[in-house]
Amino acid sequence: MSNTINKFDYTSISDDCVKCGKCKPVCTIFNINQDEATSPRGFIDLLGAYERNELELDKNAKDIFESCFLCTNCVEACPNDLPTDMIIEQVRSDIAKKFGIAWYKRLFFFLLRHRKIMDFMSKLGWMFQTCALKIEEKNSSAVPKFSLPIVKKDRALPYADKRTFLNKYPENIPANVENKDSSVKNKVAIFIGCMGNYSYTNIGDSLVNILKKLEIDIFIPKKQLCCGAPAYFTGDFDTVDYLVKKNIEYFETWIDDVDAIIIPEATCSAMINQDWEHYLHDQPEWKERAAKLSKKVFMATKWLENSTKLKDVLANSGKKIDDLVTYHDPCHAKKMQGIWREPRNLLKQNYVLTEMSDSNRCCGFGGVTMQTEKYEFSKAAGAPKAAMIKETNAKIVSAECSACRMQITNSLYQADVDVVFKNPIELIAEALD
Repeated sequence: MSNTINKFDYTSISDDCVKCGKCKPVCTIFNINQDEATSPRGFIDLLGAYERNELELDKNAKDIFESCFLCTNCVEACPNDLPTDMIIEQVRSDIAKKFGIAWYKRLFFFLLRHRKIMDFMSKLGWMFQTCALKIEEKNSSAVPKFSLPIVKKDRALPYADKRTFLNKYPENIPANVENKDSSVKNKVAIFIGCMGNYSYTNIGDSLVNILKKLEIDIFIPKKQLCCGAPAYFTGDFDTVDYLVKKNIEYFETWIDDVDAIIIPEATCSAMINQDWEHYLHDQPEWKERAAKLSKKVFMATKWLENSTKLKDVLANSGKKIDDLVTYHDPCHAKKMQGIWREPRNLLKQNYVLTEMSDSNRCCGFGGVTMQTEKYEFSKAAGAPKAAMIKETNAKIVSAECSACRMQITNSLYQADVDVVFKNPIELIAEALD
């Protein structure tokens, strides 16, 4: 099968599906509802029928295609590497055009386009959130005091920090190095991601501290916008087009001045590294520009282990932290980018790691629609992950993904499991402190 256009040819992919069923046992939604229509091969059959005009894109089909978590477990298990997730992302655009997008999603995506308005809303939220939320700083979460529109009462959620990461620091933070060779860049840019910018700001603080310890110049691009992932997974391609192209144009103005763009988020790095090109598959000029940029885009732990002396610095610190840590593999890290050894290699220099029974199992975040209209699916998918974490007796669960953080924190809350979630970047910074 071709690696380019056929990825978006539903009929070709349907024909290539050998109906072996290897995808079913690992499918997140199939494990919840045991419905063949919402198994990966069910999705593929229906998508093929849709392309051949044998299936109407009605509300029933919409409900089926929106029930996929886009976890890519099926892609990993498929002997033909069929891109089920990519073709579902494409058909969701058709769904959005036909049925429209819910008002609260449209509002959210509008804010993602307009950073200054989002900053204002975040500040407003920080000022008044304690009226509606009970803040749990230990877990970086909040529980609604009463039921809110879209949000149920008994649910752990992230909350707005006082200052956003991007507004907290100057754009350039030079390394404190005497007699530095001006011909050597030794400079990286930080792409922080929306949740790291507005809620989990200690991730960015920790990354800045690590880079300072490594004596690396830091560039914090202030005009960076959302990577577009929430809109992409929902089917709002107008917003995706705006965010992707604005970011590409902006990145190109400074990309030659840095060694890398490092991102402490699995979803953001996968979106920029891979999904920007997937989205731009029919816009060759923009796709080429995205591909050129992606060569310098890395998940933070991957770049820190492979391109710095951080591992040796951690090993030589002599600091040992006894709290057991278990690691969850975000879908957008291990399955999409092949990143799973790097965070573990860095963490085990100072922490005791214990593996859960299935670290690769999707936590059940699933995107904006799954967290709102289909929250019961997300809640059901999260319960087994909370049980796995509890079985390890770990005090901390870690993953380089704020979407996983939000989902797993809620799953632990629902199961009454006293485990704290921390990004590996936060744990590494604590070990260096």
